[in-house]
Amino acid sequence: MAKKAKKQRREKWHPPHIGQRILKTTIAVFLCLLVYNIRGYYGQDMPTEAAITAIICMQPYVRDSRDYAINRFAGTLIGAGWGLAFLLLLLLFPVLSRNVVCLYALMALGVMVSLYTAVLIRKPDTSSLAAIVFICVVIAFPEIDQPLQQAVTRILGVLLGTFVAIAVNVFRLPREKHRELVLFARTKDLTADRFSHIPAAALFRLNYLYDDGAKICLMSEHAPAFFTLQMDEAMLGVPLIVMDGAAIYDMKENQYLDTETIAPEETAWLRKRLDELGLSYFIYTVHKNKTCIFHQGEINEKEKVIFDRMRRSPYRSYLEGEIYEEAEIVYFKVIAEDTIIADLETCLQGLLQGHRLRAVARPQSGAPGLSGLYIYSDKATMAEAEKRLMRLLREKDPTLRPVEVFLRDGYRSEHDAMHLLHLLGSYYEPVRLIGRRRKLPQESTDKI
Repeated sequence: MAKKAKKQRREKWHPPHIGQRILKTTIAVFLCLLVYNIRGYYGQDMPTEAAITAIICMQPYVRDSRDYAINRFAGTLIGAGWGLAFLLLLLLFPVLSRNVVCLYALMALGVMVSLYTAVLIRKPDTSSLAAIVFICVVIAFPEIDQPLQQAVTRILGVLLGTFVAIAVNVFRLPREKHRELVLFARTKDLTADRFSHIPAAALFRLNYLYDDGAKICLMSEHAPAFFTLQMDEAMLGVPLIVMDGAAIYDMKENQYLDTETIAPEETAWLRKRLDELGLSYFIYTVHKNKTCIFHQGEINEKEKVIFDRMRRSPYRSYLEGEIYEEAEIVYFKVIAEDTIIADLETCLQGLLQGHRLRAVARPQSGAPGLSGLYIYSDKATMAEAEKRLMRLLREKDPTLRPVEVFLRDGYRSEHDAMHLLHLLGSYYEPVRLIGRRRKLPQESTDKI
């Protein structure tokens, strides 16, 4: 039994994918070393500046590689220039190098001058590079016969590494971008819980796909405020599906595009039923494109912990009193101990179906022992929200096709988030090999 459980855990683990940056850096270093080998360098005599520069200059975006290359070259010129001056000074005045302590003090002074020069010319990002190159030029003293050749060799190595890094980064394997696909993914596959931020690497990859034109719709069980907390730096290109499918929200425009609300007669029945049971509850409404949450009943100490935490958010309005007449009621939420929520779900299950409502129970993040019961219109589901969003999007582009990409077991670590984004990328921009073409589904769901 233990071996079987261990095998299942191993099968569910998603190792990190080898990204393009890793592959391109490897190729660039190989080319740099190969060039030096052709020139006759080998083993300990092999210069390392080109390979180091290629590693530093290889960035996810070509424009970033260009910026790093400029900074790298500027820092190299500063460091090599001061290194050359240092060597010439020591050759002209040998007395300065007779004492080891004096020699090292001068080297340290040279580092300071290199750092300050980079700051002086308003290139502070190059200061560390300048200091490193300075040390590389002078460290072998007094075993340097030709100072000028030493400095020039360092500069040529940096130029080679810079050129190779940019050339490799510009090169791309043949790809076909499927801009007609709308890729649906869940936020719970990208973050640990509703109060956690998306991992930095996953956010970077997500923004890369958005910036490149991929249509990715993120689906959340929670209100838009939680998305703002989790992924406030995401460059969204497609509206969100939020509140378990009860609403579609455009983060760019800060407005609800569509809501599936609870009818007034069902609202009246549900409020009466919850009041009879003596439960406190929240009513989530949309009023003038804002999420307004009305609290009803007395709240106990355990519930107050969650309540106080959520109401600190500037993206939600918690209110007391009667609901605005024009407000759209999206869902009800009851927070209580796990056993109470389980009993309430059982008690209401049959009744809700007769009133065109559905309920979902979920544990509350950061509050052990507490659960929430969310009550929606029976039409407020993720599947129905996908259909509504596709209708909205197809008004501008009738050729769009939906594809769902979900992780079967949800988020467990950053590797899972990166795995999901790799899958999204493989649908949007698959590598097209000679004689092979990935078959894309008409409408599908991938659960990995």
